[in-house]
Amino acid sequence: MACFLVSTAEAIAVTVAAKVMEKKEAKLALEGKKPEAEGKAPFSRKLKWLRNMLWGGSALLAFEHVWHGEVVPWFPFLTAAADPQEAMVMLQEIATVGVAMAGLVTLAWLGMVGVSALIEKRAKKEDAAEAVK
Repeated sequence: MACFLVSTAEAIAVTVAAKVMEKKEAKLALEGKKPEAEGKAPFSRKLKWLRNMLWGGSALLAFEHVWHGEVVPWFPFLTAAADPQEAMVMLQEIATVGVAMAGLVTLAWLGMVGVSALIEKRAKKEDAAEAVK
């Protein structure tokens, strides 16, 4: 009914965090300090991966809810919010399904970041070995 709202809220928070990190990294670059080691993706870029995953999933879920008539273009926008009984079911769905989906997307992103760190570490070792030759 409204499970996409959790992913949307997380996407908003991650978008803000990515902008803040991007500004910090730009400020450090202007001061001559490198925020990340050579060959590593900046953390703001990694946050953008999560942002894109969350916005994409939220958009698809919102479209699906519109398609099924659960979200309408007039107040109260969520058809379940008009009836107190339905509103309780909607809030329960948000708390269970919405949080689980957002958590799963975040876990997948953490896996991506972990794999990225391994790839960066391997590249650094190969560069060091090549420099010795």
